[in-house]
Amino acid sequence: MVSDHIVHSKFVLLLAIGYCAVTSSCESSAQNQRPTQPPASVVVVKQVQLADVPVLSDYPAQTYARNTVDVRGRVDGYIDKWLFHPGQEVHSGDVLYVLDLRPYQAAVEQAKGNLAQSEADLEFARKQVALVQAEANLAAMQANLLKSQQDYDRLAPLVKDEAAAQQDLDSAVAALHAGEANVRAGKANVDQTRLSTETQIASTAGRVEAQRANLRAATLNLDYATIRAPISGLIGDTLVPVGGLVTANAPQPLTTIVPLDPIWIRFKVTESRYLSFKKNPTLLKSPLTLILADGSEFPQKGRIENTLNGVDPKTGTLELQASFPNPQHTLLPGQFGKVRVETELRHNVILVPQKAIQQLQSEQTVLTVSAGNTVELRAVITDERVGDDWIVEQGLKPGDRIIVEGQLKVRPGAHVTTTPYREPNARPNPEG
Repeated sequence: MVSDHIVHSKFVLLLAIGYCAVTSSCESSAQNQRPTQPPASVVVVKQVQLADVPVLSDYPAQTYARNTVDVRGRVDGYIDKWLFHPGQEVHSGDVLYVLDLRPYQAAVEQAKGNLAQSEADLEFARKQVALVQAEANLAAMQANLLKSQQDYDRLAPLVKDEAAAQQDLDSAVAALHAGEANVRAGKANVDQTRLSTETQIASTAGRVEAQRANLRAATLNLDYATIRAPISGLIGDTLVPVGGLVTANAPQPLTTIVPLDPIWIRFKVTESRYLSFKKNPTLLKSPLTLILADGSEFPQKGRIENTLNGVDPKTGTLELQASFPNPQHTLLPGQFGKVRVETELRHNVILVPQKAIQQLQSEQTVLTVSAGNTVELRAVITDERVGDDWIVEQGLKPGDRIIVEGQLKVRPGAHVTTTPYREPNARPNPEG
C-alpha cells in the first residue's frame, strides 16, 4: 500500500510538472501571436493661406481671318503663266499670274508715239513762227507810214509857198492814209496771230497732257496684266487655269489669300459677364490664353480688340473679337478651341486643391491635420473653381493643414505622418 501511494504521488507530481510546462509554453506562444500597433499613415498636406486669386473662365472660340482678300483681274486677258501652288505662303508683291502681255505692250508703244508727236507740235507752236512773221510785216508797214508822214510834212509847206505841185501833195496825202490803214491792218493781224498761237499752244499742251495720261493708263494696264499678291498670307487654289480668260468684271475671283499673322478669334460672353467687364475695364486688357482642340495651350497670348454693337436677343450673348500673334502660322481660319479670360480678381481667399475636397451628396468636407498630427473632419462651403482648385468660403482658416493625398487610408481621429504638398509646375486655370 505504501509503495502504491508513493507511485501515485510521483504520477501526480509528473502531471503537475507537465501541466506547468505546457501552460508556460502556451502563454509564451500567445504572447508571440499578439498583434502589434500599426505605424502611422503618411499623408500629403497643404497649409492654406490667404491669397489674391484671378478667376479665369473658358469660352468656346473659333479662329477666322479678319482681312481675307479675293484676287481679281483688273484688265481682260488670257492667263499665260500661273506661278504659285495652292496652300503656299505668299508675300505682298509676289507674282501670281501673268496674262498675255502683247496687246498691252503694243498699247504702250502707241501711246509713246502719240505723245512724241504731240510734244513736237507743242514745240513748234511755242516758237510762234506765224506771230513773228506778222510782227515783221507790221514793222514794215509802220516804216512805210513814217516815210509817208515825212513826205507829207515836207511837201505841205512847199505847196503852200507854191514851190511844189498840188498833185504831189495829194499823192503824199493818199500814201499817208494808205500807210495808216496798213498799220491798223497789220496790228489787227498781229493780235489775231498772237491769239491763234496762244490757242494753238494751249490746245497742243492739253493734247500732250492727254497723251501722257494715255501712256500712264497703257503702262498701268500693262502692269495690271501681271497679277501680284496684294497682301501676305496663305493662298488658296486657282479657279481659272492657264489659258483661261480673265475679265475685270468677273463675279468669281481668281483665288483668295488669307492673312495668318495675326489670327483672329471670336467668342461670346453673357450679358452679365460683359457688364462686369465694363465695370472693370482692366479685365478687357488682360492677356488671353487660347486652348486648342487637342487640349494644348497656344504659346502666344492674345488680347480683346473689338466688341460687337449689340446683344443677340436669342441667346443673350455678346460677341467679342480678339487677335493672337501667329508668327509660325500654326493656326488656320475655322479652327475651334477655348479662349481663357480673366473675369475677376478675388482678394484674400483660401484656395484648396480640388482633390482635397470630398463630396457626399450635397455636403463638401476636407480632412485636416491638427497640431498633434491627428486627422479631423471639416465641413466646407466652396465658391468658384479656379483651375484644379476651389475657392473655400467657409470651414477653413489660414494656417490649417488639409490632406491633399492619402485621404482614403485614414479616418478622423487617426494619427498620421505628414509630408508637404508640392504645387504642379504648370496648372491650367479653366472655370468649370
